[in-house]
Amino acid sequence: MKRMLKKCLSILLCMGMILYSVLPSFANTEIYDLQETEIVDILPEEVNLSEVEQEACIVAMDNDAEENVEEATPAVEVEEVEAPAEEATGLVALHKTLKTKFIEGGAGFMALTLVTLVFGLALCIERIIYLSLSKTNTKALLAEVEAALKKGGIDAALEVCRNTRGPVASIFYQGLSRYNEGVDVVEKTVASYGGVQLGLLEKNLSWISLFISIAPSLGFLGTIIGMIAAFDKIQQVGDISATVVAGGIKVALLTTLLGLIIAIVLQLFYNYILSLIEGLTNEMEDSSISLLDLVVEYAANEKK
Repeated sequence: MKRMLKKCLSILLCMGMILYSVLPSFANTEIYDLQETEIVDILPEEVNLSEVEQEACIVAMDNDAEENVEEATPAVEVEEVEAPAEEATGLVALHKTLKTKFIEGGAGFMALTLVTLVFGLALCIERIIYLSLSKTNTKALLAEVEAALKKGGIDAALEVCRNTRGPVASIFYQGLSRYNEGVDVVEKTVASYGGVQLGLLEKNLSWISLFISIAPSLGFLGTIIGMIAAFDKIQQVGDISATVVAGGIKVALLTTLLGLIIAIVLQLFYNYILSLIEGLTNEMEDSSISLLDLVVEYAANEKK
């Protein structure tokens, strides 16, 4: 038994060595053999080709494959070149679609609703520009006013405020111009003129809010008119069908959609303007307190 096991093991080891030496060469020629077998299988069984003819067929098929690859690559370039043209046609189609929907929604109500968008955006842009120009560096202004009070007194500080743009500088100028009447009068002047500047900052906001309310209201009015037209057609025809009611419902939905879109856009601008006003209001309040501290300190030093 032991001798038989030893012989079996020796035979298995010999077979393993033979397979190890044969497999690499077989792996290198496997693909080529598969190609040859595929080509031979494609040919009819009746045709007996020699090895030279088989090699010629393989070379011919390789050349055809290379030509197909070369012909496929320019097609991708052509598609890339034609992409901008497709985008342009897409924009034109979008413009035509919007124009068609505008007409279908009723030119009168749709145009009237767009007027609210135009006026509302004009007022929003005007407020954003005004508030952006009203911003000042309050820390630098306070430093300049303090330096002017130490060097040239009230007149120098008034000159600094006169040459500075913004509501903060205007409040400083009005308060310092009442210095001769006492610190209490300066404080009251700063508080009252701060309210005046706040009113200037909030100018035209009521009109923007009005357009925000009017736009969806006009849309709802178009909705009611469209539904009335739909019921009139039902009464004339005497039958309730989708084709009869579709026109009036389409007018109703399109006008409502446009009104809501305009209201959303104007509301976003309105909230942004309110945030700008809140920031400027905080700056005015903080700088007014700092100005009163400077005035009190200047008055104390002047008495000494």
